[in-house]
Amino acid sequence: MKKHTNDVILESATTFITFIIFLFAVYLFFAGHYTPGGGFIGGLVTASALVLVLLAFDIQTLRQILPVDYKLMTAIGMLIAVLTASGALLFNVPFFTHAHDYFNLPLFGKTSLHTAMLFDLGVYLVVVGVTMTIIQTIGESD
Repeated sequence: MKKHTNDVILESATTFITFIIFLFAVYLFFAGHYTPGGGFIGGLVTASALVLVLLAFDIQTLRQILPVDYKLMTAIGMLIAVLTASGALLFNVPFFTHAHDYFNLPLFGKTSLHTAMLFDLGVYLVVVGVTMTIIQTIGESD
C-alpha cells in the first residue's frame, strides 16, 4: 500500500474513531448473550477498526501497534470454541449445552457468568483472525 503524505486529517480522526469503534465492539461482545451482538459481530467491528488503521496509516504501522499473528489468533479461537462446545460432553449432556451461574463480583455485584461467553470469545478471535489474514494477504499482494 502506497503511503500518501497529506493524510493528516484521516490519521488524526482515525486515532480518535478507532478507540470509539473498539469500545463499541466490546459492548457488542458483552451484550450478545441477552441482546443482538456477540462474538461474531464484535469481531467484525473490531476488524473494521483495524482496517481503518490500515487504511489511514499502513501495514507496518498496524504491525507495530498490534504485533499479532492472525493465523495463530484464528487457531486459538477455533480451539476455544470447539473445546467450549464439546465440554458439555464431559458431563454427559448434549453438545453445545452451556452452563451458567451467578457470582458476586467486585464492582459488578451479582453477575451471571456463562460458558457461552467463552464460546463467543473463540468466535470473536476466529472472526478477527480470518478477516485480518484475508485483508493483509490482499494488501501484501499489491
